[in-house]
Amino acid sequence: MATYLVTGANRGIGLEYCQQLQQRGDDVIAVCRSSSKDLDALGGRVESGVDITSDDSVAQLAEKLQGITLDVLINNAGILERVSLDDLNFESIRQQFEVNAIGPLRLTKALLPQIKPGGKVVMMTSRMGSIADNTSGGSYGYRMSKVALSMAGKSLSHDLKAQNIAVAILHPGLVSTRMTGFTQSGITPETAVKGLLARIDELTLENTGTFWHSNGDVLPW
Repeated sequence: MATYLVTGANRGIGLEYCQQLQQRGDDVIAVCRSSSKDLDALGGRVESGVDITSDDSVAQLAEKLQGITLDVLINNAGILERVSLDDLNFESIRQQFEVNAIGPLRLTKALLPQIKPGGKVVMMTSRMGSIADNTSGGSYGYRMSKVALSMAGKSLSHDLKAQNIAVAILHPGLVSTRMTGFTQSGITPETAVKGLLARIDELTLENTGTFWHSNGDVLPW
């Protein structure tokens, strides 16, 4: 049995992570800004009121978790706001950087003393953050912030290797969630998380820093 901390745990992929991890017998600390009935119904530990864009909020979470050893930190919290060239909303772009890129790095740094040697850090990025795979343009804030998140994950994979901590950079696939408008062409959160957990389970220091699709494909940068 391992202890996982999952951010953005109140719905979508984060909630599904919590469900599947509990089903297989792992301990889960669910972190979110505000909980949900579905998350509360799981009966696990929920730390709500956490804003990963705030130094104070993250420090308070770290204080609450003193004495707890984490096996896996899953940085799942994120936002998607459509920003086109015709409507460049720079405040939206800044906010997406704060939530999608800086927040996960802030949280990882704060909780690093509690991640045990042999532990793992997961950055939930997106194929939309692949420069090589960008064939349609647009989505400036989301694409740019996910590139930054992937770069943070890659740097962490080098910096944490001496501490025997591996880092995965994961794309869930196109998933039918509220973030994607419950797209009919997407896979279910259940399918996505099943693949994501397989990637996390096979993560080692030998493949740390890999940019994976949940189906196991290695994605281009």
